[in-house]
Amino acid sequence: MFTKILIANRGEIACRVIKTARRMGIKTVAVYSDADRDALHVEMADEAVHIGPPEASKSYLVIEKIIDACKATGAQAVHPGYGFLSEREAFAQALKDNGIVFIGPNPGAIAAMGDKIESKKAAAAANVSTVPGHLGIIESPEHAVTIADAIGYPVMIKASAGGGGKGMRIAHSAGEVAEGFARAKSEAASSFGDDRVFVEKFIVDPRHIEIQVLGDKHGNVIYLGERECSIQRRNQKVVEEAPSPLLDEATRRKMGEQAVALAKAVNYDSAGTVEFVAGQDKSFYFLEMNTRLQVEHPVTEMITGIDLVEQMIRVAYGEKLALTQDEVKLNGWAVESRVYAEDPTRGFLPSTGRLVTYRPPVEGPDGDAMVRNDTGVFEGGEISIYYDPMIAKLVTHAPTREAAIEAQARALDAFAIEGIRHNIPFVSALMHHPRWIAGELSTGFIAEEFPEGFSLPAPAGEIALRMAAIAIACDHKLNQRKRHVSAQMEGWRKVAFERTRVVVLGGERFEGQVSEQGEAVVIGFGSRSLAVVSDWRPGEPVWRGTLDGVAVAAQVRSILNGFSLGHAGAYANAHVHTPREAQLAALMPTKVAADTGKFLLCPMPGVVKAISVTVGQEVKAGEALCMVEAMKMENVLLAEKDATIAKILAKQGDSLAVDAVIIEFK
Repeated sequence: MFTKILIANRGEIACRVIKTARRMGIKTVAVYSDADRDALHVEMADEAVHIGPPEASKSYLVIEKIIDACKATGAQAVHPGYGFLSEREAFAQALKDNGIVFIGPNPGAIAAMGDKIESKKAAAAANVSTVPGHLGIIESPEHAVTIADAIGYPVMIKASAGGGGKGMRIAHSAGEVAEGFARAKSEAASSFGDDRVFVEKFIVDPRHIEIQVLGDKHGNVIYLGERECSIQRRNQKVVEEAPSPLLDEATRRKMGEQAVALAKAVNYDSAGTVEFVAGQDKSFYFLEMNTRLQVEHPVTEMITGIDLVEQMIRVAYGEKLALTQDEVKLNGWAVESRVYAEDPTRGFLPSTGRLVTYRPPVEGPDGDAMVRNDTGVFEGGEISIYYDPMIAKLVTHAPTREAAIEAQARALDAFAIEGIRHNIPFVSALMHHPRWIAGELSTGFIAEEFPEGFSLPAPAGEIALRMAAIAIACDHKLNQRKRHVSAQMEGWRKVAFERTRVVVLGGERFEGQVSEQGEAVVIGFGSRSLAVVSDWRPGEPVWRGTLDGVAVAAQVRSILNGFSLGHAGAYANAHVHTPREAQLAALMPTKVAADTGKFLLCPMPGVVKAISVTVGQEVKAGEALCMVEAMKMENVLLAEKDATIAKILAKQGDSLAVDAVIIEFK
């Protein structure tokens, strides 16, 4: 077995590979850019090599620097993770030419499947179901429109060398094809150095289902079940699960056998994923093959008990697969939420900055469930503008889908992050969404269920009652602490704390009577009472305890006269008063937010790529004003209404912070 391997990646996946290598007794080498000098993967590895500036094109994507790092440290093999160089045939070949083992498929397999156009031709030759489309090179927007007209709308415009949602657009008309073609080519060129795109039929109401395959260098290939990845935003997966609630055993076997046939046709010899677009009737068509470890691989590991990173290392070393297809068993259900540094209330725009608080849920057993958190960050660390905004992958595994979802919801409630915006409120809301719980999924789920964007749900019903009880319990704990402050002035009578508490929560009013019964704080809301037990201490960002014996977690942050709470996908400020305080608080004036309607504000930290207007120009609603690039995505900012440009306060190349003024309107 290898004694030392280098991980040509960063963040969460680098840490993930290091964990398995450490368990196998293999030493690890990390590489890092200037921006990652203090990163977690650098700290975890046995050795670390600096490879250049923050820009990936000058560090993580430079093949020669990776090879030099291997030679300097004596690393015998390289695990590429996902992204960066993981699917570059030239990288695998360069390592081979230098006597270094690539922990991934052979260069020929990468070449065959890495090009999305050629991979579809290979799939068709292997009798794999394929989507109707044009697989030739498209030279111009006009050519793309002609092809789309022939195929029929809607169509998908996709980068040939693409992945991760980059260089991908859905078009419903000729105009959208022309615009999507330009954006897809531009993103493909900047992300992959290859601006070729192709067009194919977009399946209406589709589901994204993928098959995990595993092959060795002795001709053996097996499949490890499927993953449902239909919950997507901008073609980027957000929530994944395994198995899929759509498939039956017969369809699973058929998809698996086609995936294996394709893998064998290209002599595939590592972990890889064959992605399919599936109809609600269980029909399915080949989408692409990812010749690397997928971001969402943990859900497959949880239901199969197979460590895919370990298998990749063993296969790369030349070992045969230890499992046959008949020995692969699927156990229970796993759900994964991708925790991103982005603001779901502002169109999911990226957020950067320092992680002032980072307290993930405890990994390990949670009743019948299991919690796993794959991450590459730490409290006090920084989310950089240069790389993918992923913070962590939160995974729960349980005997049933319902139990796995419930465990995921509890774990999200116990996940505290402050200092940046993040999408935990959104994925928390998803876990409680009736359509998600019912398994009625499609890749259009988010667009269909949140057509006006996402706003923080207000607490209601039982959720609101729970949050009110938690707020009162926290306030009671603070009062208990106040009673024990030393050197207090003694008055003519002992202070008697008010036992009635009024909670104003999201516009609702709850009045609770507080009493103590042993270790429990009993809160009576009229005819309903809740026994609250918790060892929460003031200042802790997560409240954990039980309400009438049911385990509950909530995110808690102190505010003036109360707490900011997050629980079960609902978020609100809970102001806790005595009855007299509540009367007085109701008389206080409400602060009105400033009007920013005359300004175009930068919605995320990013770089201005283009200004599309001039001073004095009249613009119509929907017209492009400028383009801002952030975390490898190009974001075109549009006029919300008809207006005239009064001032332009930014220029191409400027780095802007959130809410920086770009344009002022008359």
